[in-house]
Amino acid sequence: MQLGTADQAARLIGDGDTVLITGSGSGMAVPEALLAAIERRFKEEGAPRKITAIHPVGLGNRGDELGASHFAHEGLLKRVVCGTIVDAPPIARLAMANRIEAYTLPQGVLSQLIREIAGGRPGLTTHVGLNTFVDPRHQGGKQSSIATEDLVELVERDGREWLFYKSFRPDVALLRGTTADEDGNISHEHEAIFGEMLSMAQAVRRCGGVVIVQVKRLAKRGMLPAKSVKIPGNLVDFVVVEPNQMQTYQTFYDPSFAGELKTPLTTFPDLPLDERGVIARRAALELRRGAVCNIGSGVCTGIGLVAAREDVLDLVTLTNEQGLTGGAPANGLDAGAARNYAAIVDQPYQFDFYDGGGIDIAFLSCVEIDHTGNVNITRFADRLVGVGGFINISQNAKKMVFGGSFTAGGLKVAVENGELRIVSEGRHSKFVESLAQISFSSKNAREGGQTVLYVTERAVFSLSSDGLTLIEIAPGIDLQKDVLDRIPFEIDVSPDLKTMPAEVFSDRSLGLQARLQNEPLPMHPKVKALLNH
Repeated sequence: MQLGTADQAARLIGDGDTVLITGSGSGMAVPEALLAAIERRFKEEGAPRKITAIHPVGLGNRGDELGASHFAHEGLLKRVVCGTIVDAPPIARLAMANRIEAYTLPQGVLSQLIREIAGGRPGLTTHVGLNTFVDPRHQGGKQSSIATEDLVELVERDGREWLFYKSFRPDVALLRGTTADEDGNISHEHEAIFGEMLSMAQAVRRCGGVVIVQVKRLAKRGMLPAKSVKIPGNLVDFVVVEPNQMQTYQTFYDPSFAGELKTPLTTFPDLPLDERGVIARRAALELRRGAVCNIGSGVCTGIGLVAAREDVLDLVTLTNEQGLTGGAPANGLDAGAARNYAAIVDQPYQFDFYDGGGIDIAFLSCVEIDHTGNVNITRFADRLVGVGGFINISQNAKKMVFGGSFTAGGLKVAVENGELRIVSEGRHSKFVESLAQISFSSKNAREGGQTVLYVTERAVFSLSSDGLTLIEIAPGIDLQKDVLDRIPFEIDVSPDLKTMPAEVFSDRSLGLQARLQNEPLPMHPKVKALLNH
């Protein structure tokens, strides 16, 4: 292992290299100093040129200066392959302008594919992505017209369709840790996630590339407890120390994000009773005792705060795709981290669990919904977002709960006397005749017998065999004027149309704790039989 500066590390990247980058959009485990150094070198020398950047999670603070945005220069970047692109707006603009080759593939697929590359396998075969925009019968994950190479193939095995994601050859890995010892062993005690850093290091090592790690501090040889080492020194070529390394783009260091301690529930942020708060509170009513849940980004991150306020974090298991299990997934610019979690695993293994149907209930945001119940979050109007872990999660959860405001672009609501009032209507309806891209396939859901709900601040819909059915309406909302007239297609209204629960539109408790405690604890049939014997 060689110790050096970030500017020296930037010189280890050559023209045309394929670069693996760790981290998550909100700054968790992002090697920011290395990315900035690569940008400086390009501005000063015009090198490296035409690199391919591959990162399973989006990188950036949704501004123009951090994360993958460092690569947004003509000539520096040839291709980006990532889960989410919205975190780096300059990269999204280059893709929309057709100046770079852009692909957005499922976060879990990319995470697992890197592990396949480490093992010398030709690619990843999975059902994830079928009948969505990732399917080669649709766009194949391509987000710019100059992206012509097919990275995904449709294959058939034993009479069943699968998608085959092809392996590639990485040249460089840009990773991050907390501490490096003199032998290059890397620990992650202050990091909020592990990502797929070990798999990245192994994949690049197998392909004869260079593994570069940014850390916060150095330790003497032999001082790191062996079990704390996440990346063995034999996989590390170059280490850069950045003492001002932040835990996320928003938080310098939160011990609960690192798993160092658990914080009192009273210290969790409050959730305002606006449209986002209403959606999170209504969605949280779908929680069931013992259920393993995924909490997605966006409006649904509020569910973790609701669960904390209701003191039910010990009665359900909330998870996120970055590898955290238990506790409460964080919200806002810290999304992807979690507080008071019980366990943290590498991201590929979390997606193994997800893809295998391990999630009982998943809560994800939605941007557009069509008449069949398909959902789009990836590309709409003039925005390129990407898909993140959305497809892995939504395609495999037993029950799907989508959350999103009924309209967008100026929507303001008020909760008064237990009723919802529309102060100003959004300019754009989330319900549309057709989608630019399909991120969630209602066809897959119906064929798989999946339960699907769509929760907005003013109405709740379910997925039926014919499309959407309206099953609940908020108190104070006019069915015709505020709901039906704002949907550009016919939907069924349940003959048993209910009013959304009154407690959703109040600062009072939802009563979740008492309800969940009274529900039977899920138990494996064999264990139940043993206890009843």
